Amino acid sequence: MDRVPEEPSSTSTAPETSATTKDVPAFGWSAYAERINGRFAMIGFLAVLLTEALSGDTFLHWAGLIP
Repeated sequence: MDRVPEEPSSTSTAPETSATTKDVPAFGWSAYAERINGRFAMIGFLAVLLTEALSGDTFLHWAGLIP
């Protein structure tokens, strides 16, 4: 008896694309993951610059990593 694959239903749980790109969010080394990592890195770098500018001290000294 041959089995015919079922058609996907309209209520499938396929991942949706991002609001800013057609890439599907995925784990691992994907373009989407690299884009998100880059954005978080930019936010972190900006936070370090703001911390240094507002405290008048280096980030490493402010964080207590160097005396």
